[in-house]
Amino acid sequence: MRDEMLDRLVDKLSLAQKVRLLTGSTTWRTAAEEAIGLRQMVFSDGPAGVRGEAWDERRTSALLPSASALGATWNDQLLQDLGTLLASEAVRKGVDVVLAPTLNLHRTPLGGRHFECYSEDPALTARTGAALIRGIQAHGVAATAKHFVANDSETDRLHVDVRLSERTLREVYLAPFAAAVEAGAWLVMAGYNSVDGTTMTAHPLLAEPLKSEWGFDGVAVSGWAAVRSTEESARAALDLAMPGPNSPWSAILVQAVEDGRITEATLNDKVRRLLRLADRVGALEKPTRRRPLMSSTAVRQLLRRAVAAGTVLVRNENVLPLDRNALATIAVIGEHAAEPRVQGGGSVGVLPDGVVTPLDSIRVRMRGRGRVLYAPGPSLSLPPSPLTPGRCKDPRSNEPGVLLRCLDVHGRELMAERRLSGRQLEPDLPAGAHTVEISALLRPEATGTWTIGIGGFGRMTLSIDGDTVLDGLYPRDTDDPAIVHVAPPLQTVRTHLVKDRVVRLVARRELIPGAGRATIVAAAPPERDSEAALKEAVEAARRADAVIVVVGTTEHSETEGCDRTDLSLGHLQDDLVRAVAAVNSRTVAVANSGGPVELPWRDEVGALLLAWFPGQEAGAGLADVIFGYAEPGGRLPTTWAASLVDAPVTSTQPVEGRLDYAEGLHIGYRAWLREGSSPAYWFGHGLGYTTWEYERVDAPKRIRKGEPFTVRVTLRNVGERPGREVVQVYVARPGSAVERPAQWLAGYATARADPGRKAVVEVTVPPCVLQHWCPEEAGWRTEAGMYQLMVGRSAGAMEWTGETAVSEPG
Repeated sequence: MRDEMLDRLVDKLSLAQKVRLLTGSTTWRTAAEEAIGLRQMVFSDGPAGVRGEAWDERRTSALLPSASALGATWNDQLLQDLGTLLASEAVRKGVDVVLAPTLNLHRTPLGGRHFECYSEDPALTARTGAALIRGIQAHGVAATAKHFVANDSETDRLHVDVRLSERTLREVYLAPFAAAVEAGAWLVMAGYNSVDGTTMTAHPLLAEPLKSEWGFDGVAVSGWAAVRSTEESARAALDLAMPGPNSPWSAILVQAVEDGRITEATLNDKVRRLLRLADRVGALEKPTRRRPLMSSTAVRQLLRRAVAAGTVLVRNENVLPLDRNALATIAVIGEHAAEPRVQGGGSVGVLPDGVVTPLDSIRVRMRGRGRVLYAPGPSLSLPPSPLTPGRCKDPRSNEPGVLLRCLDVHGRELMAERRLSGRQLEPDLPAGAHTVEISALLRPEATGTWTIGIGGFGRMTLSIDGDTVLDGLYPRDTDDPAIVHVAPPLQTVRTHLVKDRVVRLVARRELIPGAGRATIVAAAPPERDSEAALKEAVEAARRADAVIVVVGTTEHSETEGCDRTDLSLGHLQDDLVRAVAAVNSRTVAVANSGGPVELPWRDEVGALLLAWFPGQEAGAGLADVIFGYAEPGGRLPTTWAASLVDAPVTSTQPVEGRLDYAEGLHIGYRAWLREGSSPAYWFGHGLGYTTWEYERVDAPKRIRKGEPFTVRVTLRNVGERPGREVVQVYVARPGSAVERPAQWLAGYATARADPGRKAVVEVTVPPCVLQHWCPEEAGWRTEAGMYQLMVGRSAGAMEWTGETAVSEPG
């Protein structure tokens, strides 16, 4: 729709109507306006999948691998395909706007939300995010680039004030957002944090460079509940305050315009942008029913392929791939093999129809060929997990699940329904609701001391077979919406239960203003004896021809709302891997984490796979890799330290409210190179199932400022299998007059070839790669002189080095 037509629609609206459009009408919807034919637009979280408007386990969603896994694919086409999948899911759920991608960086390995971000490198993050945006928006669904900007850690995330130099901001943290705008993103979300003293929902960066310099013509939307002022944020270039219906932009904004403190022209620009978005997603048209773009079968196939494409093989002593026809017995070890961690914790979570586990998939692959032994190993001493249908029944219907009820102040039932989970984050609240109750018939699968918990805020009680075992008042002690509405703390009790002797659990929480309604009932069985469990695992490994041991993090160590304090998997898991590897040299270790972890046993195993959080098809994709039906396609998007003490950048803790990005341009591999130290695994590292030789590199000897150039690489597959190689080009500027990283990623391309065949790839390097930001001149500049070009397999493994001279144009 042309701007003139949008202007005519804006002119039809009164001041009150305009202001009403600029705040959401609900948590996930914008306001409608009948006078101009505008319907509501529906938003949904999106990095891991399109949940829709409700946390309802009955309304399932496709669950993608984590963003860190997708960053490991180095595969633009796959990301575009996954964007189509997200658009298809959005159409199926009636969603107009997907809140993805997350374009923040892996600045430090301790970042709690690592799993939701692609990479430590701005160029890789930029390309990956841009590809996803193109895939989503090609189908009339809006993508949202978030969280603008420098929102790279979770400690004090609602209020932290990030301090960084102008060059660092421009060259590192703004770069992925600039690429998102170039890719055509229809929304950009402002983060909770501040930058240089100003909260992002009121920051001048929303105007310059976002809207002015970059030409962004879409909607700048707030993070949920991130708007903290009326006039400051309204005068800034923020366009939409979410959620609604209450926000600092409500009636107060009308008065501010009438008093002349805010101009109506400022509001008109915001409304015009909102209507442009509405036009793009079809919200100004007569509603039509759209069909999903992909079948459920196609969705699962793509997700399975994505698991293999993001899995990184970092070590292989001729163990992988396994030949299932040569295996009489295979041992599968570790709790994560039977219950993998498939997504990160927090507000971006989705509820899949089911999860394919590594254990199940290995059993399927070995069916009719050999035995599969399973040993979970020692218990990990985790808090109890929400009740599931496999463990309990609704006491009213006797069907699998729980009974959810809402009661009035007198205890009378207002609503009751069977649900499939003890985690109820958004129970429907009828008028007069005072208490949320979850009850269940729990059938213990083991005799011993069980841990039972209830999560929420306010007055809470828990009874077992009519006996009250917990009764207390638990006030809300945080403003973080991810904790209040998604992960309220558990209050637990321990009690002795007998195997198969059913007990009735009744958990109640009273509703209080400002504390949400999320209610969780959880249970954990008795912990296994650590010594006996380890002995069982070792014996299984000793009897097997090969071992798959899966270890990883938990939702309590990698989650929204807090940063990690260490990178350890804990001594129980480390001891488990070491013990089984000691008795079986054909041990394949699988690390199931969203970001880097310490792997002190990495040189003791026969092979090591990094599987990230692989999404719902975790086991299927992983089994494809293990048995050689797919190549491990991943390359590290982030440098992995051998130990946290070795990592150059680790600060996440603000000092007096400020977090100083003192490392400047030097994060990730750049920081390692600057210090002259070596990590466990470099950015870009990853092995396949074949071997490549780099035969020739052709690069220009001279180029002119402002012009792109191409590096042409010829390589040959000298192994015995078809394969894929990610060819990486890096640039350095020794002797620069300005501070530079030791080297930085210039571009990459993928080679594929059959055994014995050669492949030729071309990496086009855009002019911006050689540029640096000049604060004194407020612009981009390119130094003339010699630049070093490097071609390699990772940031620490170069196959070729050359030089090119950059001259003035003309």
